[in-house]
Amino acid sequence: MSVHVSGSASLFFSLGSLLLLGLAADYIGRRTSLPRVSLLILIGFVLGPGGLALLPHHASDWMPVVATTALLLVGFLLGGKLTRANTLENGAVVLFVSVSVVLVTMICVIGGLLWLDTPLTVALLLGGIATATDPAATLDAIRETRARGRFTDTLQGIVAIDDAWGLLAFTLMLAVASVAAADRGIASMGVWVVAGYALWELGGAVLLGILLGVPMAFISGRIKPGQPTLLEAMGMVLLCGGIALHAGVSYILASMVLGVIVTNFARHHERPFHEIEDIEWPFLVLFFTLTGASLTIESVSAVWPVAVGYIAFRAVGRYLGCWPGAVVAGAIPAVRNWMGGALLPQAGVATGMALIAASQFPHLADIVIPVAIVATLFFELIGPICARVSLRKSGDAPPEQQR
Repeated sequence: MSVHVSGSASLFFSLGSLLLLGLAADYIGRRTSLPRVSLLILIGFVLGPGGLALLPHHASDWMPVVATTALLLVGFLLGGKLTRANTLENGAVVLFVSVSVVLVTMICVIGGLLWLDTPLTVALLLGGIATATDPAATLDAIRETRARGRFTDTLQGIVAIDDAWGLLAFTLMLAVASVAAADRGIASMGVWVVAGYALWELGGAVLLGILLGVPMAFISGRIKPGQPTLLEAMGMVLLCGGIALHAGVSYILASMVLGVIVTNFARHHERPFHEIEDIEWPFLVLFFTLTGASLTIESVSAVWPVAVGYIAFRAVGRYLGCWPGAVVAGAIPAVRNWMGGALLPQAGVATGMALIAASQFPHLADIVIPVAIVATLFFELIGPICARVSLRKSGDAPPEQQR
């Protein structure tokens, strides 16, 4: 009994402390240029075994539930941004540039890492992870510089849809990596095996999101007119995640499709995602701090060549990736020249992708997770600065901000 009480006390004390530290990180992040995600990861590192070792040993046991819940909420809210109105308003430039950035970034990272003799499976996983961005950091840069104009409008449209393409690319790379890691390899298993696995991973998730999203769109929001209650929203999102995990499809993609269906078909909703927004941040605080706690100096030093290569090739891919789409869509020169820098920030979705990859490839966790965390810290510190520079170089920032 005493053991049970001690364990319960440790659990509640640790969770409460982490949430309050997250509140402090949120306060500091809102009043300084320090990214909140980086602060939370650093807090986790300091408290974890790589630092002061203040977290209980069983803290790592919380990670699967916390990470899955946080990513389900992220996917659902991300899907809520993909409305018909936004898609029509953003137009062809956003579509072509966002797709080309994702594809070129993935190709650059995979090709570059293979050139550095990185194992194929690791290169595929990191190539998929590299496609994710941090919309919050980019939008913060827009608000800070008070930028307005065609470049800014295009940037906002891209960050709203970029992670959706990134999730699709990552899910595809996850499927290809699973086949590549098999004993017989891709060559002997054939392209149809790869296509079938990817089709189930992607298509199954999309189908699940639609099957749950349609009834949710029409049924929810009736108890409390205007918006679904927290019980309705959380119940449907968690149900979606549970079925996706059982069926072996991408739960974050299924959750995103669920969000797309609800936001586009629930016409009686005024704010269909309001309740989810209120509960998302506590899970993200635990997610990022526990992620930081999994990092050690030894794990970073063991993968630093891969981490440096990943950072360099992703940056190259971001800059080069804007050109094909911008040229095809006939975008203004500023989009071709400066959009890549505005798309450098990378945070939560990338870390979540790394954890998903690690869960499917446990023997690669010591490579994928440290690389993703180090890259997140780098891009969250450097990315917002590059985004501000890009906004000013594009001419969208007002004169008083350029001086």
